[in-house]
Amino acid sequence: MTQRDQIYASPLDAIGAFAFDEQVARVFPDMIQRSVPGYTTIVAMTGVLAERYAQAGSRCYDLGCSLGASTLSMRQYLDDRHCEIVAIDNSPAMIERCRAQIAADQHTAPVTLRLDDIASTPIDNASVVVFNFTLQFIPPEQRDTLLARVGDAMRPGGVLVLSEKIRFEDEHLQALNTDLHHAFKRANGYSDLEISQKRTALENVLMPETIATHQRRLRSAGFTSVDVWFQCFNFASLVAIK
Repeated sequence: MTQRDQIYASPLDAIGAFAFDEQVARVFPDMIQRSVPGYTTIVAMTGVLAERYAQAGSRCYDLGCSLGASTLSMRQYLDDRHCEIVAIDNSPAMIERCRAQIAADQHTAPVTLRLDDIASTPIDNASVVVFNFTLQFIPPEQRDTLLARVGDAMRPGGVLVLSEKIRFEDEHLQALNTDLHHAFKRANGYSDLEISQKRTALENVLMPETIATHQRRLRSAGFTSVDVWFQCFNFASLVAIK
């Protein structure tokens, strides 16, 4: 049974920086469903995109895999594709729970779990790479290098899926979409206290960028076709073809 996220439900004397620790891993499915509009659709379509673009004999990467939702979505389409899925996360708590999820899954595509830092982990022979709400937690000064390395590791015709919280250059749109996101969270049962305390915890940890910045970076990394395929409020998913 999914545990309800109540991490920020009571007033905290000191709010530490948000971390993907055991406390978060326990409630992560509830947390992300109630916090990220469109998450279910994005994860489901990750599998559909993998079915279209995964190449036989290649690897499909889930970078920042957390509990393995995107890995499992890809896996259901790749049993006969002769691909290896490589799921990587730097949180021991997430990898441990992800391992249990993979073990309980009935599909047969091989999955390798790797406890590692995606900024430095080896990536090669890739036809599908997924960053679902991962890049936003990487220091901005490391993002260009990471995406360039991923681009170099991808086969021609491969696909990258990049899902992120975004910010807007227009101040009115930034304020509007922030308010709409908070309304979404309230509708899903979060209190103003929870919203405020979590926002403080994420400050300087989750650093969103504009869609234009993501598009520029992806094109610089060698992706020739780049576009937004999904957006709801200040959350978007881009698809990039090598």
